This record gives sequence, structure tokens and C-alpha cells, in this order.
Amino acid sequence: MAQPTTRLAPPELQEARRVVEAISGAYGRKVVGQAQLRETLLVGLFTGGHILLESVPGLAKTTAAQTLADSVHGSFHRIQCTPDLLPSDIVGTQVYDATKNEFVTQLGPVHANFVLLDEINRSSAKTQSAMLEAMQEKQTSIGGAVYHLPKPFLVLATQNPIEQEGTYTLPEAQLDRFMLKDILDYPTPAEEAEILRRIDLGVYDEASRPPCTLDDVLRTQEFVKRVYLDQTIVEYIVGIVYVTRHVGEYIPSELSRLVDVGSSPRASINFARAARALALIHGRDHVIPEDIRRLAHRMLRHRIMLNFEADAAEVRAEQVIDAILAAVPTP
Repeated sequence: MAQPTTRLAPPELQEARRVVEAISGAYGRKVVGQAQLRETLLVGLFTGGHILLESVPGLAKTTAAQTLADSVHGSFHRIQCTPDLLPSDIVGTQVYDATKNEFVTQLGPVHANFVLLDEINRSSAKTQSAMLEAMQEKQTSIGGAVYHLPKPFLVLATQNPIEQEGTYTLPEAQLDRFMLKDILDYPTPAEEAEILRRIDLGVYDEASRPPCTLDDVLRTQEFVKRVYLDQTIVEYIVGIVYVTRHVGEYIPSELSRLVDVGSSPRASINFARAARALALIHGRDHVIPEDIRRLAHRMLRHRIMLNFEADAAEVRAEQVIDAILAAVPTP
């Protein structure tokens, strides 16, 4: 893999640290706990990679997304997915303007810097495809005209794991379009008490000045591309992804027989991008093996397809990932 022509200079690393700390501070004022979600959102923001979130309702996904958008003065739209949602409801359509005697284009809510797709698996396959096409191509086509999506552009899609009636499961190829999949858990009692305290103080009703701008984000995205990724780390990434496709040769048979399909090269590509962003978020100009291990669950849990036996045995993808990490030597 070709390395950046120039390494990050100390002032650039300091500037990136300022942006990370400013956004993290704004996040911490509105979102209690959820430190891993903050990290996931920052990785997505600084790489342009989209994120799939899985949790029960009420765990601050919308608050986190709105806070992230507000912290950089970005536009934010939330789309509640339902079975009757149409592709035009997301990307936009042409409507007839009788006063002008012509059709005019109305852009849909996907035309925002931050888009929250709430319960994406509740929309139809056709609507899911329209959204995923916009995510991949960074543009929409309405009435024969192409409309580019704003920069930066980040999609956060959510899934509710406990309610499956009336849902349309995302196909494996579409899941692969998401850089990371994070799973959120309930807050601790202390965190929940802090949420109630902040509600009483009116913290969530306060409007604050954004500490960063969209230009700060775009500049940091360029810094991420220049984070050093050593060849040994590249080989480590490729080795992990390779083992997902040949699990029978590397991990115990009681786990390997539960895997139907491993990860595509998109996993390796996204691993490298996300690891560079994670290193920068933690104040480094180079990637270390711990960055890869830290990202492994979020990078692979939606890219390793388990069979029906795994469901029956209540084996999760994370168990397989842990076995894969144990099988691949750490550089």
C-alpha cells in the first residue's frame, strides 16, 4: 500500500487534536457515557465512512447524531423509516409548480451533512437500495439531473434488534457498505441519574455556539490520509481479513463450522482508513496494532455471516472475531 508522501507535521497534529477535543467536549455536554459511540462517530466523520448502530430505543442515538452535527455547524436530517417510505421521500422528487407552469425539483432529506436513518430495516428493499446508492455515489439523480451531496456527508442508520415484525433485513452486500457497526448498551445507574440531572438543568434545551466548522472537518479528513500505516500493520489487517474467509484452517472447528461467509476486500480497505482516523483521534501520527484490535468488532461483526446453527447455539459474531484475533500473530 502506498504511503502518504508527507507525514503530519507537529502543528497539523496539534490542529487535529484541537478539533477532536472540541467535538468531544460538545458531545460530552449533551451525551452521558457512550464513549465508544463517540469514538465510532468521530471515525466515521473523519473518514467519510457510514455507520450502522444497533440498540433498543431510547439510548441517545438521535441526540448523539444531532450533537455531532451541531458541533461542526452541519445540517442534520432524521428520517423515520416505515414500510410505506418511498425512494423519492429520501432522495427528492419533481413537483409541478402551477404558478410557474413547470416542474421544480425538491431535494429530499438525504441532502444534508448528517443523516440519521432511524430503523432502516423497517423500510422496503427498494427504499434501502436508494439510500445505499446515495451513500456510495455521494449523489442523487432526480429528473435526469445529478445533485451532489454536501461535504462532509455521514449516514447513521439504526436497527432495533428486539422487534422484527414488519422489518426487511439488510442483505449482506448492503451491510458491507457500512464502514462500522456499533452496538449500544444501556447506561449504568450513575449515568442514568446524570441524564435526569441534566434534563432538570435544561442542558438539552441550550443552544451553544459550534466549536468547529465543516472546513475543520474537511481539513482533518485530509490529515487522516497522511497518518502513517506501516507495512507490518497492512499485513496484519490483510491477515485478519484473510482468516475470516478460511476459518476452518485457523480457529476451532466448533466455531469455524458456524461461519458461512467471510469478509470482502472492502473490510481491509475500511480497516486501513478507520485505523488511521483512530490513531489521529488518539493523538498519534501512526497506526499501532491496538488500533486494529480496537476496531475489529465494529469492523467485522456485520461482515462475517453466521449460519442457522450459530443462532441455535447462541454464538455471536464477536466470539468468532475474538478467535480470529487470537489466531493471527500481532506484529
